[in-house]
Amino acid sequence: MELHAVTNDSLPAEELIKQIIAIASEVDFIHIRERSKTASELVDLVKSLLLEGVPKEKLIINDRVDVALLTNIHRVHLPGHSFSPKELREKFPHLHAGVSVHSIEEGKAAEKNGAEYVIFGHVYDTTCKPGLQARGVQLVKELTSLLSIPVVAIGGVTPERVPELRHVNVKGIAVMSGIFTHHQPRKMAQAFSKQVKENPYEEAL
Repeated sequence: MELHAVTNDSLPAEELIKQIIAIASEVDFIHIRERSKTASELVDLVKSLLLEGVPKEKLIINDRVDVALLTNIHRVHLPGHSFSPKELREKFPHLHAGVSVHSIEEGKAAEKNGAEYVIFGHVYDTTCKPGLQARGVQLVKELTSLLSIPVVAIGGVTPERVPELRHVNVKGIAVMSGIFTHHQPRKMAQAFSKQVKENPYEEAL
């Protein structure tokens, strides 16, 4: 399974850079999802991360295709209401794109429109989505069985819930506040990574 860390747009750039550097070796992908920052600030942020040795291949730019192009990052993640990945790759064939979805219908549409993977949520109750009912693991299972592209689960995921998600065939998990609001983000990233990298076949022996 993959571990995706998603920034939560709550930290100043300097602090965010420190946190990303701290967790970079523990996660597979880092989504830069900073909606309140300007394009210029995001470009500077990405350039700083690259200078600090964060692998380019691990960075995914959320929504801001312009920032990805300016910093030569090849992975973007699009909101469900954005343009289609198919249109994007017609103009920029080198870009890889995933899409956020919140229902079976949206998942099917994203696959049809050329998404290489979807992030589906929120799976469990989470403080990030107060008052909104969690979609539940059963719906994740249904989605993974219907789509031929990978599904990544997000929303209220804890290290203890990873085995349950593994059993419904998700490609990975995405964690936002579980890492970036913790006072020890690297420690939490390690806890998630340990569960994600567990070999289920070993457990069964």
